[in-house]
Amino acid sequence: MNQTIKELMERKSVRVYEDRAIEPEKKAAIIEAALQAPTAGNMTLYSIIDVTDQERKETLAVTCDNQPFIAKAPLVLVFVADYQRWYELFCHYEEEVRQPGLGDLLLACDDALIAAQNAVVAAESMGIGSCYIGDIMEQYETHRDLFGLPKYAVPAAMVVFGYPSRQQQERKKPERLKPEAVVSTNSYRRLSPEEFSLELKKTQGREEDFERWIKAFCKRKWNSDFSAEMSRSVEAMMAAWKKEE
Repeated sequence: MNQTIKELMERKSVRVYEDRAIEPEKKAAIIEAALQAPTAGNMTLYSIIDVTDQERKETLAVTCDNQPFIAKAPLVLVFVADYQRWYELFCHYEEEVRQPGLGDLLLACDDALIAAQNAVVAAESMGIGSCYIGDIMEQYETHRDLFGLPKYAVPAAMVVFGYPSRQQQERKKPERLKPEAVVSTNSYRRLSPEEFSLELKKTQGREEDFERWIKAFCKRKWNSDFSAEMSRSVEAMMAAWKKEE
């Protein structure tokens, strides 16, 4: 197993950091690695917001589902799906330009997420931990105003970075699903609830109390207020993209 694959296998979300800044050259390397990610048509359909203002970090710690560790992270990067600059450039040179649609939004989100993952992998290679914050997609209007986002720029992901504490280094990584639960050949393989339950039991260690665990998990993740808010926010993003100017 080479070093890159080893680091991918061992990487886990880090939510507690040493009281230690990330060196400027390492921060620059993380951002440059993000910019080297694959991108549709070499368009770089994303922007990166480096959040250095402590007051904004503290706001994000509240608006992103009340997660205080966000405010303590030495590096906070927001990856914005961004078609604004290309749309305005096209309109500057071309008389007839269609408005960005939902397909463009999804493509820009793809670009943003690939770049974010490049940043995560680069950080891991330097001993810097990270954690994705999907909750940046919540409270769309608040985050739009917080960052001054124009119409065709929406937050796709946020990643916080820092040197992991000793406890975080030693914490066991949660087990992932096995390939047989995820990978199929040539066509989609639909797992029944019973089949999926068996696969989850292999990784979750919940043989005895699986039903209780899955009900609690559904309540905490799927039927939660933050999940409903995320869907509402994404619908608001989509409506903004579709709205005539």
